[in-house]
Amino acid sequence: MGISGAQLQHHRHRHRHSLSPPQISKTPFPLLTITLTLLSLLFLLPAVAGDLYSLVYKGCANQSLSGSGSAYMQPLAALSSALTARAASAKFYKTTTSLAGGGQPLFGLFQCRGDLPPSDCSACVGRALLMWASLCGTAAAAVRVQLNGCYALYQASGFPQVSGTQMLYKTCGSGRGGGGFEVKRDTAFSQLQSGFAGGQGFFATSYASVYAMAQCEGDLSAGDCSECVAQAVQKSEVECGAAASGQVYLDKCYISYSYYANGVPHGDNNSGGGGQTEKTVAIVVGGAAGVGFLVICLLFARSVLKKRDDY
Repeated sequence: MGISGAQLQHHRHRHRHSLSPPQISKTPFPLLTITLTLLSLLFLLPAVAGDLYSLVYKGCANQSLSGSGSAYMQPLAALSSALTARAASAKFYKTTTSLAGGGQPLFGLFQCRGDLPPSDCSACVGRALLMWASLCGTAAAAVRVQLNGCYALYQASGFPQVSGTQMLYKTCGSGRGGGGFEVKRDTAFSQLQSGFAGGQGFFATSYASVYAMAQCEGDLSAGDCSECVAQAVQKSEVECGAAASGQVYLDKCYISYSYYANGVPHGDNNSGGGGQTEKTVAIVVGGAAGVGFLVICLLFARSVLKKRDDY
């Protein structure tokens, strides 16, 4: 589109000044290109902010809820409403619901990443709950939806339980860390485990070029949490090897780590990185909007001057 625009400008000049050599301006093309690039960037930025709500994995039981559609749809709707109501004021909540009419009791919970503000937590849980039906249908006896910023699950009464340290999902980056990466990663893991010794349910840390974060289910005891994180660390070392990044989700906890060749971005240390993402998006949006406005002003001023010259 930029090339055809430049050619059109050239033809217009040639017809207006048929008695003199054509005047070809080199300014409009780069200005137009910059403007279009900035506008494209502004449209793409919401997708970056939306990563908080991106799906990591889903778990849908093969078993179905008992009874007719209405028998389990009403308890499921009631459970979803109860979780939604608490998402604005809590980062972890669990409850059991059933109807007096004999609907099958359903247990459900949600948990948000420890560094999320209430507004993001509420929005994340809302999206996860909507995905229950869209990803697994409305009759599954148990469903778990894990997003980057939260997860929500439900299961029917009597559904088989698994060990809290059973691995549910893992993903490992395709790249490799730099020199001494595994030593740096293991040091970050050691700091991470030490952080949970104090009874915290969420902790993030960084060492050299490695950022690591872990979280336990909200009502897990300090001892069980430390053991779960230790298991997650061990599994990530085995499953991901020398991969520069990885995420390992166990039933009761998860761990995530990333290698940054140029150093961990400021704001990620002990924060989970959520705040840094929001600041980066805000800075880029503001900068792009400011530069875009300046470009528009320059184009307008040039248009006015051009009209004066023509007359």
